[in-house]
Amino acid sequence: MDLVIKVATPDKQRGACVVVGVFESKKMTDAAKDLDRLSEGYIKSIISQGDMEGKANTALLLHKVPNVLCKRVLLVGLGKEQEFKDSVFINAAQAAFRALQNTGTTDCALYLADISVHERDVAWKVTQLARFSIESSYRFDKLKSKPDENNNALRKITICIRNRADMAAGEEALKQGAAIAHGMNLTKDLGNLAPNICTPTYLADQAKDLAKTYKFKATILDKKDMEKQGMGALLAVARGSHQPAKLIVLEYQGKGKKEKPIVLVGKGVTFDTGGISLKPAAEMDEMKYDMSGAASVLGTMKAIGEMNLSINVVAIIPATENMPGGSATKPGDVVTSMSGQTIEILNTDAEGRLILCDALTYAERFEPKAVIDIATLTGACVIALGNVATGLMSNDETLSQELLKAGEQAVDRVWQLPLWNEYQDLLKSNFADMANIGGRAGGTITAACFLSRFTKKYQWAHLDIAGTAWKSGKEKGSTGRPVPLLTQFLISQANMSK
Repeated sequence: MDLVIKVATPDKQRGACVVVGVFESKKMTDAAKDLDRLSEGYIKSIISQGDMEGKANTALLLHKVPNVLCKRVLLVGLGKEQEFKDSVFINAAQAAFRALQNTGTTDCALYLADISVHERDVAWKVTQLARFSIESSYRFDKLKSKPDENNNALRKITICIRNRADMAAGEEALKQGAAIAHGMNLTKDLGNLAPNICTPTYLADQAKDLAKTYKFKATILDKKDMEKQGMGALLAVARGSHQPAKLIVLEYQGKGKKEKPIVLVGKGVTFDTGGISLKPAAEMDEMKYDMSGAASVLGTMKAIGEMNLSINVVAIIPATENMPGGSATKPGDVVTSMSGQTIEILNTDAEGRLILCDALTYAERFEPKAVIDIATLTGACVIALGNVATGLMSNDETLSQELLKAGEQAVDRVWQLPLWNEYQDLLKSNFADMANIGGRAGGTITAACFLSRFTKKYQWAHLDIAGTAWKSGKEKGSTGRPVPLLTQFLISQANMSK
């Protein structure tokens, strides 16, 4: 899709479609007023007759509006003007793109960035419009024998602004929004792929492709390498699978070598049966999404590579399947992690923390500024926060606040949960340094407590994306989250270090 930003008024706009907004009070935006004057009150008459009431998430397509140079005019409902905040703006943008995708329109001029949104500037609006325009055209049909060929798909979007002084910031925002969307699309593709295709080896190959495209340094550790490193926890999870486990490392250097990197660690369980602690059969197919942490890290690396962001970032992805079998790890087994700490495995379905703990220890060698791990770690997080917010726990309050702020900016929000020492007692083991589960109570927190034992040498945050990484039901599929959050965090970090 071709994305363009320019300074232009709607009355001079030619093309297939022009998009303007209408509030629920029947108040038109400035762009809509321009078209109404040009059409000698035609749009106002449509609104007055009740064909467009301005309600949120609605749209009305008009053809051959008098004197308007564009073939179509799309009116988008903005809801109540006094309630027009960032989330409503995003809903309006999504409604517009849904309508455009269903019209056969191949190009459009969008007049939504000039609408005032509480505490949001033009750059923020352009970023969101660029992101959602690309997201709206996402389809995953590559595994079908006859992929849908939509010859009328939206191919060009022009985001129009009124103030030339906003152009420089707008152009930068356009690039960022497009990069975030492209990263999300990669994340969605990896999550939506069948698990017999998206194996640990496939993830490693995707990382190598990114390295070639964006000049990252790629290092792939196999079983022998991990044995030399003493990664007994990660390898314990991999024992039941015929697919070889991988530890994938990507290094992006956007600043000098002396600049400490941000390290992103993504859980890459490409299919999770639960191992010997076998999951119920119902909806087990969705366990192909248990590598969403890894997918979001690769998507974020694609985004920052595309933006050529001025920051150093390292991605670490422990990738494996979790399968039952004669050689699989059993409940009651004790393994030694790379850190030297021993772990009693009481439940083999609590495997994510086992592969992450070795990856978190491996991260120490990069002397990181901060480490963030991303994982579909606990069903308890879904119960606590639903599908709206990602769970956040951290050993550093400054890092927590930076992530919370990035989540608000990207509208990819997180919610902080406590990481108090009182929860650590739930991980006690009679036979090892710790158990890998702490019981049902506070499951999301005790999982983070487990990881915290391997992160004492640096600032660290844990993102539990079990509720936000994919949708179930009729619209089943990867959401691409938390790529917007992670990318915005890295953008903010890059800006801070200028």
